[in-house]
Amino acid sequence: MKAKIKVMLVDDSAVVRQVLTALLTKDGSIEVIASAPDPIFAMDKMNSNWPDVVVLDVEMPRMDGITFLKQIMSVRPTPVIICSTLTEKGAATSVQALAAGAVAIVTKPKAGLKNFLEMDAGDIVQAVKAAAGANLRPFRNLNVASANTASIPPAKIKIDEVMPALNASLTSAMAVTTDKLVAIGTSTGGTQALEAVLKKLSRTAPGIVIVQHMPEKFTEAFADRLNKICEMEVLEAKNGDRVIPGRALVAPGGRHMQVKRSGAQYHVEIIDAPPVNRHRPSVDVLFRSVAKCAGKNALGIIMTGMGDDGALGMRDMHDAGAETIAQDEKTCVVYGMPKEAVKLGAVDKIVPLDIIASLIETYGKK
Repeated sequence: MKAKIKVMLVDDSAVVRQVLTALLTKDGSIEVIASAPDPIFAMDKMNSNWPDVVVLDVEMPRMDGITFLKQIMSVRPTPVIICSTLTEKGAATSVQALAAGAVAIVTKPKAGLKNFLEMDAGDIVQAVKAAAGANLRPFRNLNVASANTASIPPAKIKIDEVMPALNASLTSAMAVTTDKLVAIGTSTGGTQALEAVLKKLSRTAPGIVIVQHMPEKFTEAFADRLNKICEMEVLEAKNGDRVIPGRALVAPGGRHMQVKRSGAQYHVEIIDAPPVNRHRPSVDVLFRSVAKCAGKNALGIIMTGMGDDGALGMRDMHDAGAETIAQDEKTCVVYGMPKEAVKLGAVDKIVPLDIIASLIETYGKK
């Protein structure tokens, strides 16, 4: 019989701890082995029974969550999920936690824990299961921490229900232009994987459009942080933003992003539409639009993440003549999304994380 996933809850709210315990233990594959109101109590309990996953608040008395997270990662690296409030302050703090080594973010309800229990149970259960299987070794080797996943709406709508399948004739005749773009899709493990790539790129690198599965508000804080540490300009995308060399546009949480073409220029369109593959933004939505509007003028990259979002869209890009790359299993925190794209025959190259930046720069010079 498969062992249950052992979870430790650390939150100063007794109500939150009770709700999360009920929510998680309802799933037969998860066991909450202990809970604590702050990191000091938590470490005492963890020393006698170390968990597989820690669910951690970031704002607590005696010791804040980020300090505790850094201690965990230095003593015994363990998948940590940040349970954060959906506020600007909570988003900024949670992005710091991702940089310190957290593997995921789940958001606390704005109001009504009962609603949270009844409506959003799948979010944290899926996050815990993904975290339990996370491979933390690549990020220790690269001196960067592991990363993030977003909350997952319950219904799984496929890309064809939101965007029609491509008409091959639309892309097969598209001429190659000098205005190229790079489209990147990622999820669990993606925030620090993206950091590892973008920090190596120059201001002359081709324009980049990115979907990182993340809740609303968090993408703005994430983009702001990257903009401070990267040579490229990194922005949370706004409707109509141009895709230009030296700029990376991150799809805003809670909305889809598409690429549109005007002459030889590209811009993004931010749209409200149902979640695709349980995600909004969805990698499939971005990739399919790039296949349609850029075709041979694009490079598609699918990186670490749980699930299959992006696989069909990458096949569209591949069939439209784009170059396609997948991050390899060894350097993925979760080898889900790249694996599904490879299975569809949508990938030209499978490469480790540390050479993706150089491939982007080379592509831009072709």
